[in-house]
Amino acid sequence: MFFDGVCGLCNSMVDWLIRADRHRHLYFSPLQGITAQEHGINLPADKDPDTLICYTSGKQYERSDAILHIVRRLGLPYSLLCIFVLIPRPVRNAMYNILAAKRYQIFGKKESCRLPSPEERQYFLP
Repeated sequence: MFFDGVCGLCNSMVDWLIRADRHRHLYFSPLQGITAQEHGINLPADKDPDTLICYTSGKQYERSDAILHIVRRLGLPYSLLCIFVLIPRPVRNAMYNILAAKRYQIFGKKESCRLPSPEERQYFLP
């Protein structure tokens, strides 16, 4: 999962996902990191990253699709959130975009990308 490494909301979500991922399916990397670049995820230099990306088996999921893909991998009870796939993608992504546009104002922005604790380091890619 590629996330905005300086976003307060994204970092809180990563903390929660590490706790919720009992089967250890998820690995994390900041969108600003080397692993994202190696996977061809290039961010405009003049723009903050505004999307969550889940990359698995050569396939890339973005925005609300990424969230649904991630919760599906967590298993029950979280996978029940996949019911939101019934909402058309343009509507889901519009809601996602509204939150993404306001996330720094609501949840804050860090000075640098998150550094994992020693216990978390095994779940992070550069």
